[in-house]
Amino acid sequence: MKASQADESRALTLAARLRARIRREGAISFRDWMKAALYDEREGYYCRRDAQPWGRAGDYRTSPERSPLFAATFAGYFAQLYTELGSPGAWTILEAGAGAGDFAEGVLEILSDRYPQVFKATRYLIDEVSDAAVERLRLRLSTYADHVGFVRSDEIVEPFDAGLIFSNELLDALPVHRVVFRAGKLHELCVGLNEADEFIWAEREPESVQLASYLEESGVRLCEGQMAEVNLAATEWLCRAAAMLGRGYLISVDYGAEAALLYDPESRRAGTLRAFAQHRFKDNLLDEPGTHDLTTTVNWTALQRAGAGCGLETLSLEPQDRFLLRAGLLEQLEHLTASTPSEAAALALRTGARELILPGGMSQSFQVLIQQRVTT
Repeated sequence: MKASQADESRALTLAARLRARIRREGAISFRDWMKAALYDEREGYYCRRDAQPWGRAGDYRTSPERSPLFAATFAGYFAQLYTELGSPGAWTILEAGAGAGDFAEGVLEILSDRYPQVFKATRYLIDEVSDAAVERLRLRLSTYADHVGFVRSDEIVEPFDAGLIFSNELLDALPVHRVVFRAGKLHELCVGLNEADEFIWAEREPESVQLASYLEESGVRLCEGQMAEVNLAATEWLCRAAAMLGRGYLISVDYGAEAALLYDPESRRAGTLRAFAQHRFKDNLLDEPGTHDLTTTVNWTALQRAGAGCGLETLSLEPQDRFLLRAGLLEQLEHLTASTPSEAAALALRTGARELILPGGMSQSFQVLIQQRVTT
């Protein structure tokens, strides 16, 4: 591309660049469209410098933002895993997709205050796609600068001798293919343009046999007219993560389901793809790419199967509320409440605890998958 053309391309909006690509190449896979909408380096939803998606002022709030008990409970659990790994002199915690940094800050604070041996041995690495987010995280975590580093996981060559990799609401935001079963055949739903230059769905033959194989390996048979998502990126990420571990644990927190429920033709006939803006569902998810979140429900069956193929043993898959109780949330609540400066702060902690563990709270929609890699 000539310099003038490159300058012109940089001046175009993300939507304009996607339209130009579609005119040039024809309809593109939804995976490519979603990848651009979320991760374009200038205007992708997670990479924009002019907006922050997390928190009350953003489009959604994650568990670490709702209550410090989430990070505190995991910090205690991480300390337990450190002991189970033989209390090594050095180990690595890698958080993939750290967002606003609530989880990282909470874990480091608890480890430094209550588990000094673990904290001394800890190197806390953050893999965050957004340069703007990295800048904010460096500032927020500056107190722990000697223990914190920033990496891109695809650039890690040597596996960690001992450690763990943690993600919270990462896998649901990875770009997916979208398919529909029609006239006895699997079709891929792509993104094209209509005469008014609006983004529309377009069907074509699947671009890869992997789409059908993914469904078959999960034991899924779609019914006529049923739509579904195929998250190849999640299984690819899982295997890359496994390769980074010499020995240790992979902990994935997200909202998902086993394949039989995820692809149920009665309850999930239209799939699980959805868009969020300002804490509300957005009707037209193809409209204004880069301005709203896109997400799908995670296929735990596929992730466990992929993990087994790349050296990971599944230790547990359970609802987040059950995991938090088992991992000591109530003990963390008692400890943090005892050290709060005011009754108002103590009340906020108790309210957060109820939201995380009581029936009807947000944790009921989330699960925790824990996998272990025991050999290099």
